[in-house]
Amino acid sequence: MDWKVMGTAFLTLFLAELGDKTQLAVITMTANTESKAAVFIGASAALVVVTLLGVLVGGVLSQYVPTEWLQRIVAVAFIAIGILMLLGKL
Repeated sequence: MDWKVMGTAFLTLFLAELGDKTQLAVITMTANTESKAAVFIGASAALVVVTLLGVLVGGVLSQYVPTEWLQRIVAVAFIAIGILMLLGKL
């Protein structure tokens, strides 16, 4: 196990997820239910599955697309999403 990579992944995702739409949705769900544990387990499972999909897709793509290009594609996608959000399209 590469602890440095694991720590970097944890810290990056932890900081990225703070205050995002997912966290706000969890806060809202938690406020509307008595079963806090059910919200925690459901939200945690969803995050694990989404992360698994990202790892699997990234693993497959990295076999066919150079890492440099993957980074560029992701950067452009983030910029495009940001612009669409600013314009109210997302």
